[in-house]
Amino acid sequence: MGDVEAPPISFDAHPDRYNHWHLTIEGEVATLAMDVAEDASVTGQVDLVLNSYDLGVDIELADAIQRLRFEHPEVRTVVMSSEKERIFCAGANIRMLAASTHPFKVNFCKFTNETRLGIEDASEHSGLKFLAALNGTASGGGYELALACDDILLVDDRNSAVSFPETPLLGVLPGTGGLTRLVDKRKIRRDLADFFSTTAEGVKGKRALKWGFVDAIAPLSRFEAVREERARALASSVTMDKPKQGVTLHPLEPEITDVRWSYEYVSVDFGGSERTATLTVVAPEAGGPKSLGEIHEAGDSWWPLKAFRELDDAIVRLRFNRGEAGTWLVKTSGSIDSILAIDAQLVEHQDDWFVGQVRHQIRRTLKRFETSARSLFAILDGGSAFAGTLFELALASDRIYMLDDPDADVSVALSAMNAGPYLMGNGLTRLQTRFLADPSMVDDALDTVGERLETPDADDLGLVTDAPDDIDWDDTIRMAIEERVSMSPDALTGMEASLRFAGPETLETKIFGRLSAWQNW
Repeated sequence: MGDVEAPPISFDAHPDRYNHWHLTIEGEVATLAMDVAEDASVTGQVDLVLNSYDLGVDIELADAIQRLRFEHPEVRTVVMSSEKERIFCAGANIRMLAASTHPFKVNFCKFTNETRLGIEDASEHSGLKFLAALNGTASGGGYELALACDDILLVDDRNSAVSFPETPLLGVLPGTGGLTRLVDKRKIRRDLADFFSTTAEGVKGKRALKWGFVDAIAPLSRFEAVREERARALASSVTMDKPKQGVTLHPLEPEITDVRWSYEYVSVDFGGSERTATLTVVAPEAGGPKSLGEIHEAGDSWWPLKAFRELDDAIVRLRFNRGEAGTWLVKTSGSIDSILAIDAQLVEHQDDWFVGQVRHQIRRTLKRFETSARSLFAILDGGSAFAGTLFELALASDRIYMLDDPDADVSVALSAMNAGPYLMGNGLTRLQTRFLADPSMVDDALDTVGERLETPDADDLGLVTDAPDDIDWDDTIRMAIEERVSMSPDALTGMEASLRFAGPETLETKIFGRLSAWQNW
């Protein structure tokens, strides 16, 4: 099968329209049962047999996890199961991968890993514990899905196994995130992991339990009872105080044309032959919710949630649907004071369940932004609103250009939200990562929290890359873009990923670092 271009993909999903998952909720326990529709692949070109998955399966899974976080705070355990007999999940569909372009495969694997990381993030920050109830074999990406869960139960029927068969059967890297989770997360011994990853049939029953590849086994006659016991035990382990009623996530419904994507607070404009996309985030007007009660009443229309849901949707659409746009120009507009006021609310009400979930949504979106394998240039010109939370977009970019013109309204500001809530995948803030060589510069920058910094001050603090005056501004930006788009996208991918995640190595940076190396082949 030759390479085929993926059609435009929408990331809008809802449980009522799922093709591949059934979501049911009974009190504290939700069940996400995989039942992949063989004839409902994203491209319509392959049959998704044996619960093998394509991007559409992961789009629905990501949507389900997001809705459980926001809409169903009563849930404390999520059981991941299968409705097919003797098979949990066969992993990524091989025919789908064979028929896809290399960029599509990389973006697919990246989205899949972000979804798995989202499961682990929900366990850490949203009071959701996950049980993988393997009623049959889990191989390749299917076992990766189980590895993302807190607890793995395998049926002991002398047939069902967990496996990474890619190396012995296909001669390819097994599990773009699975190997890392074996040794970093589950701390499987190296020799056992080596045996496992080169044995096509994997391991079953008592050996899988003894070696640490699963947490429990149960015979078929006891499987449902043990599953229920472990689900209830996980639910009782959650101590987070959560409300009984959540917040409904309504469809975003962007207006999509060839030259512009328009959301309420986010827009994406395309630069034609320049191979660029300009992402603009608009700050809210003054007069929004002031009290915590008004914030709750606003729900998913509250600016920080709505804007960053829109930005998140734009990012994944750009990855899959506009691959030619290799350079993203990041802009903001509106009131800096409005952003600082919202950041003050995000700090003041950080212990509130809903506000906390919004903070985590912003953090996850910023992470997706900087793992997108695109050149990212932040453009700070007249009328920009790069303050606090929105300044994180600039810090996540490869370069920050700030206009030096005393007659223009150009300034930036930091807030307490730049000091810790939005950690990168390396476990550091973006300011800490920026100033690894001199941590005192982080303190110098944070000493200005709440102040408007004009261009010379921001430059002195090391917060910008270049500060052209009004005479050189247009030419500087134009030449920077022209130079960037003339370079090899593959070479840039490896370079950017290597430079963005300085400092400590974590499970997350390892996963995306290896994906970036694969993309650079």
